[in-house]
Amino acid sequence: MVSSTCGSISSYLANRTQYARCPGSRSTPLLVLYGVPQGSVLGPLLFLLYTADLVRLVESFELCPHLYADDTQIYGFCRPGATDGLRNRVADCVAAVADWMRSNRLQLNASKTEVLWCASARQQSQLSTDPLAVGSDLVSPVGCVRDLGIFIDADLTMRTQVTRTCLKCFAALQQLRSIRRSVSSDVLQSLVVALVFSRFDYGSATLAGLPKQLVDRLQSVQNAAARLIFRARRYDHVQPLCGVYTGFGFLNGFRSGWHS
Repeated sequence: MVSSTCGSISSYLANRTQYARCPGSRSTPLLVLYGVPQGSVLGPLLFLLYTADLVRLVESFELCPHLYADDTQIYGFCRPGATDGLRNRVADCVAAVADWMRSNRLQLNASKTEVLWCASARQQSQLSTDPLAVGSDLVSPVGCVRDLGIFIDADLTMRTQVTRTCLKCFAALQQLRSIRRSVSSDVLQSLVVALVFSRFDYGSATLAGLPKQLVDRLQSVQNAAARLIFRARRYDHVQPLCGVYTGFGFLNGFRSGWHS
């Protein structure tokens, strides 16, 4: 059974060719010696199998890996006074990962590598600001990273995520406001749900327990969306409007976790 499976995968990958095509012309086909066919169903699965050893390599440094497709994250924790030891351990791990990638015909992209120290705002000043060596490059710690579309701040306040969400939502509302007289109420409501509320829904679990001032910023977007859908004036009270449309209740869960 094992030999049959390996034989099937081998026949799937072997003797494939690729070429470039432009309107009216096509390059000479070349044999594909490495990799898997782009867009194939087996591509993601074979890539995960190919990089499975990377998990054990990172864990050998007593660090926690998290892999999503071709994105690899390495987590570690320590007390504020032991950051030098953790930084050295992460640097050694990254060097080992780079060596493993070179030996397996992969490349570590230093330009997309980021370092983030997570701690409370009061402890941030105690953390090291020394750069981390990634191959021949030095990567300095940053105050915010983007992880699968979610912005994570070093002090875990989610302030950047809320700011970016509000900016994008208000920009979408401004565009929709310019066409509100040209579409029906049902179409306008569908557009608001698709272009505004979808940004609230994505990664909403990361916003639980927000401080009141950040929830209020999200609430201002919701109020503006309600006034647009129901064609209310700028200073009209939105509570009666929110009671009519059930889609305005998603901020209630955040309010239960308010803290100062």
